[in-house]
This record gives sequence, C-alpha cells and structure tokens, in this order.
Amino acid sequence: MSQTTIARAMLSLMLAVAAGCAGGDGPGEAEGGLQAGPRAAPTGDGRQPPPDGRQPPPDQPPAPPADDPPANPPPTNQPPANQPPQAQGVQPRSPADNPTTAAKVALGRLLFWDPILSGPRDIACASCHHPDFAYGDGIALSIGTGGQGLGPDRVRGRGAPFVPRNAPTVLNTGFNGWTGGAMPDPEDAPMFWDNRAHSLEAQALGPIQSDVEMRGDTYPENEALDRVVARLAAIPEYEALFAAAFGVNPADAVTVEHLSNAIAAFERHLSRLTSPFDRFQAGDAGALTAQQQRGLRAFNAAGCADCHRGPMFSDYRLHRLNTPDNPATPELDQGDGQGRFRTPSLRNVALTGPYMHGGVFRTLPDVMRFYAARGRPAPGAPPPPPGAGPADPNLLDLRLNPADLPDIIAFLESLSDQALDLDIPDEVPSGLPVGGRL
Repeated sequence: MSQTTIARAMLSLMLAVAAGCAGGDGPGEAEGGLQAGPRAAPTGDGRQPPPDGRQPPPDQPPAPPADDPPANPPPTNQPPANQPPQAQGVQPRSPADNPTTAAKVALGRLLFWDPILSGPRDIACASCHHPDFAYGDGIALSIGTGGQGLGPDRVRGRGAPFVPRNAPTVLNTGFNGWTGGAMPDPEDAPMFWDNRAHSLEAQALGPIQSDVEMRGDTYPENEALDRVVARLAAIPEYEALFAAAFGVNPADAVTVEHLSNAIAAFERHLSRLTSPFDRFQAGDAGALTAQQQRGLRAFNAAGCADCHRGPMFSDYRLHRLNTPDNPATPELDQGDGQGRFRTPSLRNVALTGPYMHGGVFRTLPDVMRFYAARGRPAPGAPPPPPGAGPADPNLLDLRLNPADLPDIIAFLESLSDQALDLDIPDEVPSGLPVGGRL
C-alpha cells in the first residue's frame, strides 16, 4: 500500500472521528493541532501528519528530531477561555470586481486541476494542493514541475530542486486577514508565508510564473502569463466557459485578469467554517469533548492566542520564531527579509502537516515541543538559523505546561472542517491528465 493511499485513508478516518466526536474525554494524545483565542505564537500551515511509524520518503528531507521539552513552571489558574467570535455559517467576502458565481467556481475548479497552466504541462495547482491532503501535499517541501506522484509518494525530476517552502493549505484562504469583527477588504488579504502578495487574485498568478513551481524553464518569467492565456484561448471549450463566466464575447474572454479571478473564486469557495469548534461556539456544548475543552482553556492560558487569535486563529502578522531551516533548501530562508514569517491559521491544522515554513516538524507533538521549549533547540536538533535576530516576545512569553500538551492537541483536532469539497473533475478541457503527473 502506497503512502498516498495510507494518507487518504487517514484523512477520511480523521474527518469521520471529528464528525462523531461529542462528549467525554478523547484519546490521551493524538496528532492534532493547536488552540484558539487571543494570545499565541505562530505555528506552520502544513499537511496531514503521517501515520505512526512511517518513514519519510527517500526523496524528502528528514525533519529534525524533537526531544521532550524542559520543565516549565506550573500553570497558573486557567481563566475562562477568551474565545473568538462565533464564525459558523459566515461566508468570505468577494472583491467588488470579482463576485463569486457558480460559473466562475466551476471554471476555476477546472483551471485548478489542469496542467496546461504549467510550462511543461505536467503539474497543476492541485498537484501541491490536493483534497487527499486537505488541499496541501503532505510533504515537507513541495516538488514542482518535473516531479511525479502525489503527496508523500511524489519524487523530483532529475536535477530539479525542491520548492523552498512548505505548501500551505488553500482551505479557508478566503478568510485571510480576518481577525474578528467586520470582514476585511479581500483585496488586502495577506498571502504566502511572507505576506508578499495581497488577495487571492494576486496569489493565483504567482506559482504560474515561478520556475521551481509551475513554469520550469519552458519560457521566461515575463512571458509566462501571456503564454498560458494563449494556450487557454486556443481551446474552444475554455473560450466558451470564460465567456459564460464573465459575460463577455468569446474573443475577449480569456485574459490574465479572468484567469486569476476564476481560480480565486474557486479557492474562495473552499472557505467554509464547519468544524466541531464552530458548532461549540454556536451553542452545541457537546461538540467538544471534555479533553478538548480543557485544551482550549490551556491554549489560552499559555498565551498561544497572542498570535493565534480570532476566528481564524491567526493575527496574520509576521513574527520571528527562529525555527530551523530545512537542510534541503539551497540557502537560508529569511522570510520577509528579517527572518519573519506569517502566523498561519490553525484551521484544519490536524490535517495539514508537516509544519512551519520549511516543513521541519512532522507532527503536532513536534510543534508543541518546540513551543514548550520557547524556541530553544532540543538536544540533537538543528540550531536556529545563523545570524537570527531576537525571537518574538510572544514566543518567549509562552507558558506551556508539558502536561497540557495532549489536551491542547486534542483541541486543535476540533478545528478540522467536516464539509470539505473533495470533488475532482473527471477530465479537463485541455485533455491532459487531471492534476498533472500524479
């Protein structure tokens, strides 16, 4: 049985367990996520954690070992959870010039799965953002054009580099930037690990132009978007779909703007808050187990919500944690140029390991040990990046009690959505293999 088949089974099992979870204590420890509320340091958006005992695939860099955390001061009396506002049923806001419609979502889904967007026509958006891995890819560093296989079974082409950062899930990215209160302008929504782009529409075009992700060496970066648009316009079915989705003449329908708008509409459609935690916030006291409720209180008491705050469990700000760099990356990743990376949302975190910007932690217990040590490397683990500046004060102020970690992880598992859109097209208009060389 392949590792991808195992991962698919694990995702189905985790969703089923979450759906049936109500009342009583959960398991003593699980490979789940982090908590919510105003006060915490960032942790990575990653993919589904591998089953216990599975070895990393030969083509993937191993994550550094993590030892038990040093003893922390005993926890203070845990105050009532400072919980984020109710979010169940909330819909993401669309830009005024790109309202979400069923026709755009349907077109965006086809484009998301069609490898015609890549230079060599061998990789699609879905190659690294696949529903089998909660719209991540289940590996530490993604493998772009030239690669073959899916998730942990994916291998690089000869001489091809890894994509230098871990691929975050696209689930709930329609809510990026929302920290509570009024929904922010979707054109200001921060994207990528370093917040270098804003809006899903802008983000959608980045990988198409990246040589290590989708472009390869087929054409220069400054020609990538025009070349892809020309390919799409030459396919009558795409021309008709673009015209119908945007209400224009077929001859004017396939443009760079419409390409990005359609993909963004599909990704925005994947934003839906349907977790047990959301039911709990809406008044269903049995939606969280007793262990998960303890974990929520411990999450807030420890200070996790200083950064993982609000309805999305993120402040969407940049923080320096001095996590180890992945040894497979060719050079030190300085994030925004100052060693800072964005606080990832904890939504669906139990389904989306490995974690952190370099995918260096395979499981949530590994992540929690890093935070319990307040960024100090465990014995035998790689040191912080050379020349790293001072760690974020929120990290240094954390007060995680090792005894609370299983409860916090159980709470993080309650943030997994239960109504995911897992639909995969049977075919795409280009006639190429759906999803690329999977």
